[in-house]
Amino acid sequence: MKLLLSNDDGVRAEGLRVLAERLKTEAEKVTVVAPDRDRSGASNSLTLSRPLCPETMENGFHSIDGTPTDCVYMGLSQLFQSEADLVIAGINHGANMGDDVLYSGTVAAATEGRFLGVPSIAVSLAGKKHFDTAAEFVARLLDGYHSLDLPEGSILNINVPDRPYSEIRGIRLTRLGKRHPAGEPEPVLDPRGKQRYWIPAAGGTRDAGPETDFHAVAEGYISITPLHVDLTQEKARDNLANWLVSVSSATELVAD
Repeated sequence: MKLLLSNDDGVRAEGLRVLAERLKTEAEKVTVVAPDRDRSGASNSLTLSRPLCPETMENGFHSIDGTPTDCVYMGLSQLFQSEADLVIAGINHGANMGDDVLYSGTVAAATEGRFLGVPSIAVSLAGKKHFDTAAEFVARLLDGYHSLDLPEGSILNINVPDRPYSEIRGIRLTRLGKRHPAGEPEPVLDPRGKQRYWIPAAGGTRDAGPETDFHAVAEGYISITPLHVDLTQEKARDNLANWLVSVSSATELVAD
């Protein structure tokens, strides 16, 4: 397989390095295109207000002064001639579970790969120690990935417990859990006395039931959650259609 790797922790992140080193023994070609610095929380943002500046590092990784989405978009262009069979985003420093996926640059990088027609997975470690465990799991996953048939627009979101591979209890197919809202922005003064605000950490778990990603990882299992990028809320369509009929007279427009 030919692989394109990216992340949101930056091109020098340990998780990315460990993943690339492990997969070079499994793949025909591994191309790494990642942000020049930590872009956690960048979600699916694209840089449209200025041109991007790719640079090649001594280890062969490509650094871009942009977002994870920028990196995958550029990485799948003719610029790097990657011809990827699979996009892998990660290994993220910390889990991406539940509502985290809405903000995650790691998940966004995988989403961009899928949007551009390449199968994609996002991989996160629920900690910052055993990156080799997550890398080993991904390497073994590649053997059977060609036989996986996902609906169009789908990606896999994988979260790995931060423990040795020998202590992983298994794999669980999961759904996204839910978090409580984060707290209020925290005010701080900068050295010049100007008021600034820190965005607080993510809220605690609100839904961590047995089928969720939160529960699986807490129990020592690797969580695999299928995600898709179609945001249409199908369950709301019937009720919304009826409501539109009721308000059509007020708007003087026909609900079709």
